[in-house]
Amino acid sequence: MEEKKVDKRTLKTRKAIINALAELLSEKELRKITVQEIADGADVNRVTFYKHYLDIYDLYEQTEKSVLSELGLLILGYQENHAEDFSTGMVDYIFDNQKIFKMIFSPHNTGELRDKFKNMLEGLFRLIQSEKNNTDFGDYRLNYYCSYQANGCVAIYEKWIRDELRQPKDFIINTILKLNNQIDDFIAAEYK
Repeated sequence: MEEKKVDKRTLKTRKAIINALAELLSEKELRKITVQEIADGADVNRVTFYKHYLDIYDLYEQTEKSVLSELGLLILGYQENHAEDFSTGMVDYIFDNQKIFKMIFSPHNTGELRDKFKNMLEGLFRLIQSEKNNTDFGDYRLNYYCSYQANGCVAIYEKWIRDELRQPKDFIINTILKLNNQIDDFIAAEYK
């Protein structure tokens, strides 16, 4: 069975709708957002919105799945790249998707997407550290160390987004690399 190709106009419309939702979610809770507000923000009519989504919750769910899928691919690519390439890729992705990350880190959001993002990073760090240090993936100490590492990375991304990306990308990349190198050294010393 052949997959249908989505035309550029449809992609542009969906992106505008998603960005409108993200913008609104940075200001208020999902349950308080109307389809009309999203349509106005995306510069489409309500009929166009309903051609793509059942309702606001369907839009949010599809947006979440898409973001998690893209982040998952980026995170999985870490194993094939050096830490610097991964950090650069992650910072570039956040920079290119600022509205989505404002939504993720908004105090009006449920925090579920933020937690899923953090859990993906934590799982990656646990896998890498268990391989580097020849230790069991389920080692409780490693779980705590990697939780700390993932939360630290997410906190830096969140601060950067909330500060309107005022700091240059290189500063964020180098900060994360330095902190992760210190954590790597600490974990390596623990498992000698």
